Amino acid sequence: MQKPFIWDKYSDQPYPIKDKAYKKQMRLKHSWAYIPLLCINLIVFPLSIMLMTFFKGKRDTSLDFYGLGVDIDKGEIQTTLIEELGVKHLLLRMPLWDMQRIDGYVTFAKSFGEDKQILINIIQDREHIEDKVLLQQDIEIIFEKFTPFVSEYQIGQAINRTKWGFFSMDEYLQWFMCIQKIRDEKCPKVKLIGSSVIDFEFHYTIRTLFNFFSMKYDTFSSLLYVDRRGSPHNTQMGIFDTKNKINMLYALVRLSPKTSNSIYITEVNWPLAHTAPYAPTSELECVEEDMYAKYMLEYHTIAKESKKIQRVYWHQLIASGYGLVDDRDDKIRKTEAFYTYKRMIKDDNI
Repeated sequence: MQKPFIWDKYSDQPYPIKDKAYKKQMRLKHSWAYIPLLCINLIVFPLSIMLMTFFKGKRDTSLDFYGLGVDIDKGEIQTTLIEELGVKHLLLRMPLWDMQRIDGYVTFAKSFGEDKQILINIIQDREHIEDKVLLQQDIEIIFEKFTPFVSEYQIGQAINRTKWGFFSMDEYLQWFMCIQKIRDEKCPKVKLIGSSVIDFEFHYTIRTLFNFFSMKYDTFSSLLYVDRRGSPHNTQMGIFDTKNKINMLYALVRLSPKTSNSIYITEVNWPLAHTAPYAPTSELECVEEDMYAKYMLEYHTIAKESKKIQRVYWHQLIASGYGLVDDRDDKIRKTEAFYTYKRMIKDDNI
């Protein structure tokens, strides 16, 4: 990433932008985008709350429900761990600022075997948002390299966080349209997944689902974290526990003409206590390993029983601050959650 965007190697995400002048300038530049965002939310937000219990889930989640994030920099041990867990769906990040290593990403993705289905998460940076020629060049390369064995691409990551590069939902929608055009011309059978809003910030989700841009998601994605509330059963805004957040998300998808009814939750976890600086949040939000395993099981159960979520990708396999495996001091230690995840998949296949 290029300044003022700086990558935090411990938590695998960008640091908050420290250049306040740049941040203010960019927000002012995109301030016009808040007008349609506000207008559409005044209509859709209350409507979706009123209707969310009327849309019943119909999806058969007995197959292919579990997905897991893997990381090119976490080592070859991941192939062995994935086989032990028995998970068949994997999510791999492909950062656009790391294009010089794309052949390594391809080799890494293939290393898990032909029986795995890979979802490639194309992660934006400011250079590829602003430079459409560079974007087209690198997206074509990604499609050329991965499409022989990959059929799904998540377009963007945490698009409502400025530290990830976007300064408005309209900017993301224009960016998605550019990639969709490349897809249509080069490999029309590939599925594009979005919009990848993080947390319960559905006013941004609504804008990406209700707009006049010439685009459509083949599958809708959400990074639906609930970790700051503690238990998945705890509420936000009075009524929104994890179940009702899923209910509202599903209602929005059913009401929108911009997507199919299929939903992936492509990122969720809880931060682990006593793991700073690897934990992505403050110690206040962190939980002990036994609670992490408990909350993980509860979250998957809620999502599965709703019959409204096609797949949940846990983030991620190896990460000292939030993963199923701790690799500090160059040692591989499987946490309690690793074995809980393994049991979930085994029970699902019985």
